[in-house]
Amino acid sequence: MNESDGDLADHRRPLLNAARSGAVGLLVITVISLALWGNFRGLEGLWGVLIGAAVGGGFVLATVAVVLLTSNTSPQTTMIVTLGSWLIKIVVVLGILLVLREMDFFDHTAMGVTVIAALVVALGAETIGIIRTNVTNV
Repeated sequence: MNESDGDLADHRRPLLNAARSGAVGLLVITVISLALWGNFRGLEGLWGVLIGAAVGGGFVLATVAVVLLTSNTSPQTTMIVTLGSWLIKIVVVLGILLVLREMDFFDHTAMGVTVIAALVVALGAETIGIIRTNVTNV
């Protein structure tokens, strides 16, 4: 068994590839959104994009991080922690949105569009990262 065979047996590889792909996808959509919204809405658009990318991308990437952190535990523990973290993330996102609702230093449309784009792109990139990972199946 050579070193690459050991790498193929690592059950965390798909998750690591998902995290890497999701982060790259988030970075790409953030840069594109910054260029577009900055051009159309100025500084408020830039702030909206940064907030939207942090909220949308953070939501998706946090799930991968939680699964990675619990990858050496039992499947039941991983599921409990993942679902619990999902509920916590929902409460945190709702709290952030409630606080931001009254603020006007950013463009709300830019933030909303970027949140949706970040969620879709990061999730899609993570899915592609997992699918393209070669692992040993027993």
